[in-house]
Amino acid sequence: MIVGGPDVYINTGSRLSLTCTVKYSPEPPAFIFWYHDDKLVSYERRPGGVVVSTEKGVVTTSRLLVQFAEPRHTGRYTCAPANSRPKSVNVHVIAGDQPAAIVHDNNSRAAARLRQHAALLPFLMLLLLLLPHCLTGEG
Repeated sequence: MIVGGPDVYINTGSRLSLTCTVKYSPEPPAFIFWYHDDKLVSYERRPGGVVVSTEKGVVTTSRLLVQFAEPRHTGRYTCAPANSRPKSVNVHVIAGDQPAAIVHDNNSRAAARLRQHAALLPFLMLLLLLLPHCLTGEG
């Protein structure tokens, strides 16, 4: 799994940090590859580049880090362990003056939860109106 998915929103210049964990595997994966839009992420260490580190164990963790995210880092990132199914997350690097871009994803879990809670609002308002009467024995 990739922590924080299915969509990650960050501002330009922020740190992009993705963490992929592999659990319940009979043995740690021999390798974990990261892809950005179906292109293998380069593991060469160069200034401003992507850094990947992996810690093997009962739970294997691979971290992808971009110190200063740019719009070119937007896209689909996939963590592909050797012995497990790949998992993906969509990264959106947003320029500082475009906060409205965050609300465009109507399929996100957060938007679904918000709609769910909004549906409860009339019931909660009614409950708040009736509660004082119930506690005092009136009504």
